Amino acid sequence: MEATLHALADFLDAHAALVTLVHADLVRGLTRPRTGREGLTAPQVLRAFVLQRVKHWDLRELRERIADGYTLRIFTTFDSQPVPKHDAFHRAFTRLTPATLRALNDAVVQAAVELGLEDGTHLRVDTTVVETDIHFPTDAALLWDAVRVLTRLVRRLGEHVPSARRGCADHTRRARRRMQELSRMTPAQRARQQTRKYRDLLGVTNGVVATARAAVATARAASPREPIAAGLVAGLGQAIDHFCGLADRVIAQTRRRVLKGEPVPVHDKVFSIFEPHTDLIVRGKAKTPVEFGHKVFLAESRHGLITDYRVLDGNPADEAHLAPSLTQHQATFGRAPALYAADRGFYTPDNVAALATAGVGRECIPQRGGRKTAERTAYEKSRAFKKGQRFRAGIEGRISVLLRGRGMRRCLLEGRDRFEVFVGAAVLANNLLRIADLLSQRRARRRRAA
Repeated sequence: MEATLHALADFLDAHAALVTLVHADLVRGLTRPRTGREGLTAPQVLRAFVLQRVKHWDLRELRERIADGYTLRIFTTFDSQPVPKHDAFHRAFTRLTPATLRALNDAVVQAAVELGLEDGTHLRVDTTVVETDIHFPTDAALLWDAVRVLTRLVRRLGEHVPSARRGCADHTRRARRRMQELSRMTPAQRARQQTRKYRDLLGVTNGVVATARAAVATARAASPREPIAAGLVAGLGQAIDHFCGLADRVIAQTRRRVLKGEPVPVHDKVFSIFEPHTDLIVRGKAKTPVEFGHKVFLAESRHGLITDYRVLDGNPADEAHLAPSLTQHQATFGRAPALYAADRGFYTPDNVAALATAGVGRECIPQRGGRKTAERTAYEKSRAFKKGQRFRAGIEGRISVLLRGRGMRRCLLEGRDRFEVFVGAAVLANNLLRIADLLSQRRARRRRAA
């Protein structure tokens, strides 16, 4: 077996509590978990979950590699058993919750502390952005999304309740043409023709939303008696209600922005009807002035372990995360770090005072704005401060590893909870790999010493 996977397998074998956490999620909500056909076991789910993040494979490739690889069968404890299809892995992975991933990461960090691999004397923090799987949001594209999705759902509803489709015309071609015309306009054309095109597209969308709601009412009144068909009709009705609510918000923001000329606040906007939890992030980056996803806070120790991570709502300032990160570090290691390093976004006089009060030996946060005192200027020019800032720069490399190597750049999963699981899985894979590497280095040092 590959040396890294061998070290990971040994670590997971020695910490059965991690498997217990996964097993609790797999049997959650089951009245008789010991009956029925046997599925994936908790060790298989945990190891396959970690392997997918370590190798950055999709589910189909994960299944093929495990089925075809002798060493991967041993690592995932399938051995000579048949490997199920990729959808079985998907069903098992979707059972995992954000709380379980956080508990797994906390348990891994505590295991590293008990093994003497981490002492928590140094801490560096930063934030990054993980994108959601959406297209660039324009009002025309969002209206077109609402029209085509609602039309498709009403068509599927009519397959079970034919009366629900009466009077439901297909306006997708007209909506698509208006969207394409708006997206291809030059600035000069936009000033003359944009309002008229948007009025037409808004009228089509309003009509489709009203028709979809009427179809749902008709289907619920004439719901089929067969239980399976009735369940499908109920599910389609809930989906149509969900997308109609989002379509109403898109229509309202388009009317305010285009027809009335009002600036729409960010918290009132919808950036995707498929991922409505998406936030707009502006960080002042030249190459990416605007990003769509969620800001993620990361805290890293001296040996590369991510001791704390949080998926944030909106676009909060970095300075607000210093106190919670310090509290989490004290809860994990029982004391404040000797060195706390961050970029200038985390600087405020209150934060510097909070670090001193908590007993942090040396803070390395450059002052942001204002006139520096002579004492502060001398401190930021000192060798100790510059050394701390060089240590802080290492978290940029860790973020690059997470985005490029662990696949955290763009989340392809649906929903806010799955987004947090996705981030937690990347952090878990990083921590397990770092522990495996540290254990290998320790064994190598002991061999050399012997």
